[in-house]
Amino acid sequence: MSEADPIMTGIMAAQELANGGDRAGARAAFATLWDRIGPDGDPLHAVTLAHYMADVQDEPADELDWDLRALRAADSLTDERAQRHHSSLQVAGFYPSLHLNLAADYAKLGEDDRARAHLELAEARVSTLSDDGYGATIRGGIARLRERLSPTG
Repeated sequence: MSEADPIMTGIMAAQELANGGDRAGARAAFATLWDRIGPDGDPLHAVTLAHYMADVQDEPADELDWDLRALRAADSLTDERAQRHHSSLQVAGFYPSLHLNLAADYAKLGEDDRARAHLELAEARVSTLSDDGYGATIRGGIARLRERLSPTG
């Protein structure tokens, strides 16, 4: 990782609140940071914050909104920018998780066709992930959602 990035530090602190069960506190911290960076700010900040902010929403439609923001930010993120934060990051590796989250959001909202479409996009990109714990988590999530969305699921 390069020199300290105060926005990323703030995002990680807010995520720690979420991990500790303080969803409301995390939402407030993320909202304050979002006001600082905005939708047109640094794409790495935007994709990271929106990705985590989605997970602390109480309403599925709000979760979808934040996951869509994360996807839009990823579309403008470059590997060069991501690697200034951490040398191992590649933008292609963001997409399986982003599309899996969108698929899950649409499934919660009863929009199974849209859910399947994003699940297919996640599956098409899963080969970009390493065979590590994170990759296994995403692959497992894809398999579970695929089963749930199957006609027999």
